[in-house]
Amino acid sequence: MKTILRILLNAIAVIILSYVLPGVNVDNFTTAVIVAAVLSVLNFLVKPVLIILTLPITILTLGLFLLIINAIIILTAASFITGFQVDGVVWAIIFGLLLSLLQSILHSLLKEDKKS
Repeated sequence: MKTILRILLNAIAVIILSYVLPGVNVDNFTTAVIVAAVLSVLNFLVKPVLIILTLPITILTLGLFLLIINAIIILTAASFITGFQVDGVVWAIIFGLLLSLLQSILHSLLKEDKKS
């Protein structure tokens, strides 16, 4: 149940960012749910492999290369999902940063509601 709720919150964040960012387009809420699920799977399976493979350059750039890895994950998801478009690496980096920020805000609101 907790995983489903997290995916729905992530889908809400994807929808909000698609309205805010002109370089990111999502057709509807169903597509946003699929985007959230695919991003979760890619972050779980592919991202650790990419981090290990690019560890020297990540250390050399003091971790800034992780932004590029996030952009690669987002662009990979955009290539898999019809109805989700990202117009380049710069928009993918901005989308990734803002998605992370928005997810942390939404998930912290969820944790506060459970404590009450």
